[in-house]
Formats: sequence, C-alpha cells, structure tokens
Amino acid sequence: MLNARRTTLIVLGLGVLLGLHLATLRADRLVQAAQEAEMVGYLLVPHSRVDKDYNAGFSMYVAAWPLLREYPGSRFQTGLFGTWMFPQYETPPQDKHYSDIEGGLGWWRDTRFATTTPKFIMGGVALNFSEWANGPGAGKGRNWDNPTGLYGVAQLSPWVLWPPDGLNLKQGTRGELVGYGYLPLPLANPKATTGGQDVPTGDQCWTLFLNTGNFKGPVTFFLPYFWSKASLERRDMAGMFLDTRPSEPNKAVQMETQYVPAYIGTDAQGRTFARIAPTSFPRNAQGDSVVVHRITAYKKAALWDGVQHWFQGGAAVSGTIDGNHSVRHTFSNGGGSTWQIYLPNTPREQKTPINWQAFASPVAIDEHTFGYRWQANLVTHGDGLTTLPEYYRLGKGRNDKDQWQAIPAGEVPAETGLADVKFGRPRRARPPEPYVTPDDPRSAWKTPGPAAGPFTATLGDGSVVTYSWYRFADQPALLNADLTDAEREEMQQKVERLHRHWHKDREYLPAPGVGTLADLDPALLVTPPPGMEVGFVPIVTRQAAQ
Repeated sequence: MLNARRTTLIVLGLGVLLGLHLATLRADRLVQAAQEAEMVGYLLVPHSRVDKDYNAGFSMYVAAWPLLREYPGSRFQTGLFGTWMFPQYETPPQDKHYSDIEGGLGWWRDTRFATTTPKFIMGGVALNFSEWANGPGAGKGRNWDNPTGLYGVAQLSPWVLWPPDGLNLKQGTRGELVGYGYLPLPLANPKATTGGQDVPTGDQCWTLFLNTGNFKGPVTFFLPYFWSKASLERRDMAGMFLDTRPSEPNKAVQMETQYVPAYIGTDAQGRTFARIAPTSFPRNAQGDSVVVHRITAYKKAALWDGVQHWFQGGAAVSGTIDGNHSVRHTFSNGGGSTWQIYLPNTPREQKTPINWQAFASPVAIDEHTFGYRWQANLVTHGDGLTTLPEYYRLGKGRNDKDQWQAIPAGEVPAETGLADVKFGRPRRARPPEPYVTPDDPRSAWKTPGPAAGPFTATLGDGSVVTYSWYRFADQPALLNADLTDAEREEMQQKVERLHRHWHKDREYLPAPGVGTLADLDPALLVTPPPGMEVGFVPIVTRQAAQ
C-alpha cells in the first residue's frame, strides 16, 4: 500500500512537472507570437495662411526633446516638428519638380552617433532627390567620387563646428526651444552660364540662422549651384529652383515619423493588442506640451535689401532681421494625426490608425504657440515629459473602421507576450564607421588646403571630430561650386565684412515669447586661432567613435 501510494505521488509529481513544462513551452510560443511592428505617421499643425509677398524665407521655434526613452537602433527615423520650404511659382512646372529645404531636428537611419537627444540637419533636396545636402560635407551617401550633395553647403560661421552626422544639441535637452530659419543672402552674383553651358544660376544663398541659448546668428548656407546643377540635364527646369525663385510662405508644419518600434500580439480569444516603445512629449509647468512657436515669414526688405546695399558700398547693417517686414502665422485648435501601428509589409489600405485624440488634444496655447494637452488617466508624467500610452487594443472607431484604442497595461492579457517584449538600444558588434574626407593631395581638401589644424573636439554623442581652419574661399564646398577664382574672391570679401560686424552674441531672429532656448553641444563652439578671426571658417574633416 505504501509502495502504491509512493508510485501515485511520483506519477502525480511527474504530471505536475510535465504540466509546468508544457505551460512554459506554451508561454514561450505565445511570447514568440508577439510580432515586431512599427508606428508611422504625421502629426499635423493647423496654421493660418499669409500674403504671398512674404516670400523671402521663414523662421520658427520648435521644441527639442528625447522622443523615445532609449535609442532603439538604426531603423529609428523620425523628425520632430518642422516644415518644407518649396520654391514659389506663378505657374508650377508640369513635370515632377520636387525640390525644397526640409530637414530640422530628428533622428535618421544613417545617423551613426545617435543618442536620445535629437540632432539638426539642413535637408536641402535637389531636383527629385537627385542630390541632397545636410550640412558642410554631409549629404546623399559618402562617395566622394560621386558627391551627390556633399559639396552643397558652405560653412559661414567662424564659431560653430558642423559635424557630418548632424548638428548636436546639448545632451539632456528636454523641451527647450530651438529657433531656426532660412533667409537668402546676396553672397553670390547671378551667372548666365553654369558648368560651361547656357544655363543660369541665381544669386540667392539660403542661409541658416539659429537662435539658441549659447549661439545666435548665421551658420551655413546652400550654394546656388546646388540647386541649378540639375538644370544642366533638365534645361527646361532652368530658373525654377531656390537659387532664383522666392520661397512659398504657406508651408506645411508637421512631425514626420517613419519608424518607431512596436509589437503586435493576440490573446486566446483572438483579440489583437499592440505595444509601442515608450514615447514622450515635453511638458511645461502648466502640464502642456509646447511644440511649435512663432512661425514667421519675411519679405526681402527684412534682411536682403540692407545687406545688398551694404555690399554695394552702403552702410553696414547689423544682421538683425527687421520684424517690420514680417508676418506671423496664427494657430487654431485642431490638428490631426495619421499615426498608425502595423506589421511590416502591410498594404496601405490595411494599416490601422491610432485613436490619438482619445488622449491628446491639439490646442493653440496662444495665438502663436501650438501644442498638446493630455488626458490624465491615459498618459504618465515624469522628468519633464509626458509619456503616451504604451498599450492598445484593436477596436472600432468612427464609421465602424478599425482603430487602435489606448488601454491600461492591466487590460492586456499575459498570453499576448507584450508585457515581456524589450525596447532598448541594441548591442553593436563594432563601433560606428567613421566619416572621412578625401586624403588625396590633389583634392579640394588638400589644395590649397587648410590654414591651420588639425584640431579635435569630443562631442556629447561620444564621437570625436577632427577639424581644420580654411580660408572661407578655399573651403572644399566653394572649390566645387562652379565658381571662378574671381567669383570666390568676391565672396571672400563679402564674408569678411560679415565676420567683422556680425557677432554670435547678437539677436538676429525675433526672440521667442515663451519657454527657454536650447543649447548647442558646447563642444561645437570654437574660437578662431589668432589672426584668423576674419575670413576663416572651421571645416570638419573626420568624425569617429571616441
């Protein structure tokens, strides 16, 4: 009897162990069933239209913050709030003619030294993306034998380094505002020929102005040849780009997200759930998220006219942009979201939107400030940020269409496996590949070459940049801009005037009316060597892991 009982207990014990083992296997299978997905879409900012005569550039203030709690790897690509500045046309060309200045703050798939702090790129796009330029020495690809946009931007400031991976903000930036804008400067003269052909190139050098806590003023500019070069193969497009055309003042303002990591899982009843990586927005003392402030459009009289008169022999101008020749867009409540969560390769018509307005209310915080207010029971707050709901259940929205509905974590069944998925920075097998520039002594980087250097600076993103000081007219971008020696020397004289009179501690863009300004990475701020305070600029020649 004792032996029989012992046998029974052993069998029962084995059964329990087997049951536990099967349960573990089943749980493992269910965790594996949570499939990698993505969140993609736009957040739309409604704002007023302004008169078409304000067609000489724009400025705006946008919030900078860590969108995700942890950097998720190189698939992550999203901008923060920004815009697309297109040429203005009386009659647009009939053929496809995409060309603009976009860029702004964000993260991109080709960012090599990424952190949770966003970087800034210029994002100039030549005809139909044939080339793009993100900053001095940065653009489409890294092939210096076929530099599609790598020479499209010239360095103007003698006080700021521009790394090829993007302009760094100070690490830990958390909702502060970056003021930026593009206005044309008459640094070049119009040309009747381009590349030896009967194709014109205009004189507009679209210049990036910044307003940050530790730097203010012009930094870099697009060379006119970057735009007109496409006309050598498309003569019918001559004169249709930003080297000659004014800017369209009524631009879309949006946040474009191309990939945020997510997972989708199914419970035992066949219901579908999703989880996104922790995604946050800035939060001010009132609990609001200020994301866009003071979008302003300008006439040429705001800056161009005075600078042109100065270059022609008139009195020097301060560089302060004249607000009497500007207009501000106004905001209204509203503004949609096209954010969707879906599995890779899902057909467009089957991609499911998030019910964004269930937890976020887009509002005009004041006439010139746009942001969000949040549904307190669905979002969380902490460390100066508002974090969106992580979990969603597939349900029905308006018109009985599928829609992701935000839910608390406690309503997600364990068998979906979503509670066990991990979001975080993936381990790298090796350091990021460095950015390098040509070392051939016959290249524009070596002949005539730098006047001083090399020097190094260690940035907050963990990279080290190597840079040298070039005479402005001898920087590689100028040597690849279809300019004669005489044309480069004329630009040199103009820039020397700017360096003597325009300093980094002066207000150029109209100041913000709310919030505080973000800082650039302090390691990017440099001082010219003695004797090179005027007419010389720092050019980054290498960026590598520390």
